[in-house]
Order: sequence, then structure tokens, then C-alpha cells
Amino acid sequence: MSAWFGLDRELVERLVRGLGGLEPFEAPGSLRADGGAEHVSEADENVGIAGIRAAFARAAWTMIAEPGDGVAGLVVGALGPAGALSAVLDRVGPTELQRRILGSEWSRGSDSTSPDAESEDPAAMPASRVLGSALERWRPRLVSADLVAACETAIEVGVRLLLPGAPGWHAGFDHLGVHAPHALWLRGSPDVPAGERAIALVGARAASGYGEHVTLEAAAGLVDRGFAIVSGAAYGIDGAAHRAALGSGGVTVAYLAGGVDRPYPAGHDALIRRIREAGGAVISESPCGSTPSKWRFLQRNRLIAAASAATVVMEAGDRSGSINTAGHAASLGRPLGAVPGPVTSPSSAGCHRLIREYAATCVTNAAQMAELAGWTAVDADAQAFASPEERRVRDVMSARSPRTVEALAKASGLSPREVSGVLGALDLAGAVEERERGWVLVGGRA
Repeated sequence: MSAWFGLDRELVERLVRGLGGLEPFEAPGSLRADGGAEHVSEADENVGIAGIRAAFARAAWTMIAEPGDGVAGLVVGALGPAGALSAVLDRVGPTELQRRILGSEWSRGSDSTSPDAESEDPAAMPASRVLGSALERWRPRLVSADLVAACETAIEVGVRLLLPGAPGWHAGFDHLGVHAPHALWLRGSPDVPAGERAIALVGARAASGYGEHVTLEAAAGLVDRGFAIVSGAAYGIDGAAHRAALGSGGVTVAYLAGGVDRPYPAGHDALIRRIREAGGAVISESPCGSTPSKWRFLQRNRLIAAASAATVVMEAGDRSGSINTAGHAASLGRPLGAVPGPVTSPSSAGCHRLIREYAATCVTNAAQMAELAGWTAVDADAQAFASPEERRVRDVMSARSPRTVEALAKASGLSPREVSGVLGALDLAGAVEERERGWVLVGGRA
């Protein structure tokens, strides 16, 4: 009986298929609808084997390396996930690992390949002592029984293994370079994380009434403009953002610092369940059974920033973890916004600091946040609104919730006749659509 990574091959195949982790690869030999097996060539079969091995190896790397481990990212990038895992299993020494990296395609495309360099920059060729330290970190965590148990738990609770290049993988993760996740564990809709129209709303756990109010207003307004809301499911601002998105009929994505089978914080168990049941997703780069830690929270923040078109800090003190998220957004070149608060409030000191010292854009409402993400209040031809009346009508319309002429008139301060005239013009332009219960914006345009 053949074995992969010291495990029965059939077991590895069953786990990978159960996790749905084959999308980036062809899966030859799969069954036809009539139950028969497709004929595949030996070359195609080898491609399928490589895909299964790589998927399982990526799952293993989420367990043996901490999130954001740049040395692990470089080794996996140079040797491939399966080759890198085999090197750890074979208990190669740092010198041999260096030799394998130097013989890889990565080495031929790198400007920093000197094995004698003492640089700890993971984008360069790691020094022998750096690789030795990394191997000492990884080997004690490579326990086959633990990995199999994590995969079995994931399959049991409906968790999907999301791989680089697969549908649902956000291109922004690749901008993290060697710090990109090896794979992600997802509960919920697998396509949601890759959406382009997503904005991260983050802030302090100890949110004030003011902070929660502006977050609720902003999240609801962004949902009305067709945006998904990204946050971290924590108490305070994160929770307010998720709840407002759900309450407005929108989509929201939560990135956790521990396994997706263990909702954290426990007080948000129901909220996290609602997120995935309402068409959103709950995601982590740590496998099932993993516990949150301060380091994992900080590393989780880079995923929130990378998966969003813009990041907005709603309310934060000087020491808030959301400042870390803002730093990741800035380092990735993502637009960064901050909501001002009372100058006497310590709860907004972090936002004021971001505006003063880090060139964050001051934003106060959903329209400004949408503009920060590159979506302005223009029509499909990028022309300005034809009239103030049209602007007022579109400002109170939603891409998801149909609204009657009477409701739009009341919200905009116009007469029903004026609203009907505007809707007629917008309907001809294809910017709105009449449904059974009212009118909606077409295509989620703001």
C-alpha cells in the first residue's frame, strides 16, 4: 500500500476531496455523472496526484508554521508545498535545505542567493542559522495524527480548504508575498472572499456608543451601495459592522484568529453562525482546533487588509489592535480611512493619530468610504449626476432592498411625482430596476 508523507495514500486523497481542495488543479480520474470513470493518460494522472499532494501539504503547512511565517513562505515558494513538507519530514539539516532552495526555480529568479548571508529578511536567501531555527520550530508541530484529526473535524463541520488560485481566493492575498497564507479554512460561501467590492470596517473592542452608531450607519450605507463588509468578529466595532451588514441584507466576511470550528469570542457564537448562514463566510488560516493568541490576532489583521479594497478605522484608542490592521493596509498600498471623534475622547485618539501621522483620509459617512475604495457617485458612463434630484433619489436607494416610490420620496424629501420622473430617466439609462416590492439600483452602483 503506497504512502504519502508517511500516511496511507487513500486516506490523504479522501481528506483532500472531502475538503474540496482540488480547484487549482485538474482532478483526472474523477467519476462521470453516470458513475463511470473517465479515462485519463498517465501524464494526466500524475497531474492529479501532484494536485492532491500539494493540497494536503498546504493544509499541513497551516498547522506547522505560524501565520505570517516568512521563512516558511519562502521555503514553500521555492520547493513547492509538497517538496517543502517532505524536507521537514526527511529531517534534512539547514545546509541541505539551503542546497535544495539554491537548486530551485526560485533561486534562479532571485537576486539574493548567497548561502553565507546572515540576512533574516525572508525575501532573501535565509542564512543557515535562520533555516535551522525554523526547522526547530516546525518539526515538533508536524504530528500526523493532529493533522488528520484537524482535517476530519473540518470535513465533519463543513469546512472547505481554500487554496491559492482557487475560486474564492482573493488576489490581494498574493500581495503579501512570502507572508501570504499557505491555504485558508472557510465556513460559508466559498466565492465571497474574492469579491472586489469589499471594505474593512475595524476598530476598538471597547467601543463607545458614538463608535457603534457611526459603524452601524456606515455599514448599512455601504451594503446599500453593494459592498461586502470585512471585519474580525470581535466585540465592539467589529461586531457592530457585521450586525449592521446582516441587518441590511448584505454580505459580510469574518476573519478569525483561531480555528473556524471554535467561534471566538464565545459571546459571538450566534453572530458568527448568522454570518455564514446569510451567505457570508468565516475564514481562518489556522486549522480546526487552533486556539486564538495575540500573535495570531495581529497576523489575522493582514488578511483583513489584503482582502479589502479599503480599510476604515471607525474608532480606536492609541493601543487598539485596529491600528495594526491600518498598518497592514498602508504597507499594501490600500486606501486607508479614519473616522474622527470628539477631541476629548481617548477612544478616538488612534483615529486622530492615523489622520495626523499616517495620512489616513478623514471619512465621515458611507459615501466617502465608498469613494475611498474607488467607487464614486457616478453613473455607468462615469458621468456626474444630471441633477440634484437624481442624486437625492440615488442616495436613498439600495442595490438589495426594493423601495417604493412613496418610501423614496419620504427619504429624499422630494414629492412622489419628482421621484417617479427621476426613476423613469434612470430606468431608461439602465441604472435602476423595478421589482415586485419596489425599485433597486442595478449592479450595486452607488
